[in-house]
Amino acid sequence: MEPSGIVSGIVIGLIIGALARLVTPNAAPLGCLLTLLIGVVGGAIGAAIGAAQHWGFWLTAAVQVLVAAVIVAIFSAATRSGGR
Repeated sequence: MEPSGIVSGIVIGLIIGALARLVTPNAAPLGCLLTLLIGVVGGAIGAAIGAAQHWGFWLTAAVQVLVAAVIVAIFSAATRSGGR
């Protein structure tokens, strides 16, 4: 993989992670690196789903954000303190 591919993957991962945090209500505060990691993982899983279904760019991008939002929600629920 070329360096430009790695940099663009990081930038796209940040965008997907940030969008996922925006659409997830009551998301736990996440750092930049965790947002990047969730965005990259969600983007990869969403891209695999979109490629398997032969979807277009916009539907695949929406699935990538949706998958990343589910990961954010799971992470937020797992790290939320239960003290009342």
